[in-house]
Amino acid sequence: MSTLRSSTVPDVLRRTAARVPGRTALRFGDRAWTYAELDAAVSRAARRLLDLGLRHGDRVAAYGRNSDAYLIGFLACARAGLVHVPVNYNLVGGELAYLVEQSGSRVALVDPALRGNVDELGLELEHVLPLRDADGSLLDSARAGDVPALDVEVADTDLAQLLYTSGTTSRPKGAMMTHRALVHEYVSCIVGLDLTEHDDPLHVMPLYHSAQMHVFLLPWLAVGATNTLVEAPDPADILRRLAADRHGAFFAAPTLWVALANHPEFGERDLSALRKAYYGASIMPGPVLERLQAAMPDLGFYNCFGQSEIGPLATILGPAEHATRPDSAGRAVLFVELRVVDAEGRDVAPGEQGEVVYRSPQLALGYWDKPEETAEAFRDGWFHSGDLVRVDEEGYLYVVDRIKDVINTGGVLVASREIEDALYTHPAVGEVAVVGLPDEKWIEAVTAVVVPKERVGEEELIEHARGTLSSFKVPKSVRFVDDLPRNASGKILKRELRDRLA
Repeated sequence: MSTLRSSTVPDVLRRTAARVPGRTALRFGDRAWTYAELDAAVSRAARRLLDLGLRHGDRVAAYGRNSDAYLIGFLACARAGLVHVPVNYNLVGGELAYLVEQSGSRVALVDPALRGNVDELGLELEHVLPLRDADGSLLDSARAGDVPALDVEVADTDLAQLLYTSGTTSRPKGAMMTHRALVHEYVSCIVGLDLTEHDDPLHVMPLYHSAQMHVFLLPWLAVGATNTLVEAPDPADILRRLAADRHGAFFAAPTLWVALANHPEFGERDLSALRKAYYGASIMPGPVLERLQAAMPDLGFYNCFGQSEIGPLATILGPAEHATRPDSAGRAVLFVELRVVDAEGRDVAPGEQGEVVYRSPQLALGYWDKPEETAEAFRDGWFHSGDLVRVDEEGYLYVVDRIKDVINTGGVLVASREIEDALYTHPAVGEVAVVGLPDEKWIEAVTAVVVPKERVGEEELIEHARGTLSSFKVPKSVRFVDDLPRNASGKILKRELRDRLA
């Protein structure tokens, strides 16, 4: 149970269950849970975890695809006073071992289909418990039996999750998220994203990632919406569900929006029920957004920007603001304060580029067992994001690039996003990522990596870019690939791309 004046993550569900117990909270496959049933299931699952001998503050790794069991596992850990450690289900070998070992997890909750990846590593885990689809699974424990009274006390200052950064530029770091940070972030999401009980949202992005879990699913559970969860995103299946089931709200990473816009069924499906469209987790190409808005002019688009360490939502650009500032990431949400500073930590003038820094009750306490990285990022009373941005006089933020992705070509700094947007306007470009590759003459040569939709030549794309870009920004070369490396949240892994091409 929570302390007298705390508000913990599972309290969010408990309050909604008390308010609308018979309303459907979650659908997954052929299973549906009312709010009362889901809340009871969380308590039963929490009891199962505690019966394994786990104690307050112990870490529990979760290695599975989207499912009702995955959500129950997270909330059960939170209710039992345990720390949930979400693990990317695509990881294997050393990357998987690193997260489990670095977090010090005692127990792993695992989809049976992924069990072999864990067993072959010989990790020092006390228990490997199936999440679902197996006898004795956590889901089996959650579905039936008396609802136990739990003899644990959970405060909102306790850790709820180690939310590992995506590791696009370095080894992942576990952001230590408290219940207090996440609940504050849920309120920011509800207010800024206009979430209501009537939205009927569809959830397809992976729950191990903070955006789908903490910006959308948990806040929508807080307001009492009926949530539909699918195991993995498939463009054809998404378009079918949006049309047939008449979902009113949907979030996707920009790479998935690109796939939807390029899908042959996109123009054939009736998507008129969709009222709210959310994107974030990485930068949306401007030309792709323009195509989506032209195809669905009555749909309200929301740009969500932030990062794991802040829960992850920091700024929002709402539908009305898209008309005047379509390239902005919006303004700070309810519980976030931000500044834009130079390398010495001094505020830059409106319109000038600098690093965005934050302070907020949504922020992580630091990085798990990484004191040096914590001291570097959380210094001088602010969290230093690593994002290069500018802010106008009205407080609207414009993302230039990740500081580590800025290209130094001939001594001039170039943002990769500007070049990517220029190439996206060519009809043969399906996806593109721009990186800097080592070069004796240029220091870094601007290099475009393109997934083509149709046959196109290197020189044609370079000439197309030359039509809108200054000469020093035009790609020195274009590489054609079948796909771009990305994590399951949709972020393109530019570090991996640079290593592969170099």
